[in-house]
Amino acid sequence: SGSGSGSGSGSGSAAVAAPPRGLRAWLRSAFRFATDRNDFRRNLLVNLGLFAAGVWVARNLTDIDLMAPQPVP
Repeated sequence: SGSGSGSGSGSGSAAVAAPPRGLRAWLRSAFRFATDRNDFRRNLLVNLGLFAAGVWVARNLTDIDLMAPQPVP
């Protein structure tokens, strides 16, 4: 019965153990979180977040008509 969640990456436990100190460390850990290819749960979370952001943009920018003539100042 070897069907697990697939989250057996070695770099995941090191990133969770110590909280990032400073802006550069926070950005590095966020980039590592978003680009870890071996963790299914992280990839699912990142993809759902990107999907939700795309839905929000699509719903809130639907009233903009790009083909409408622009007013002349």
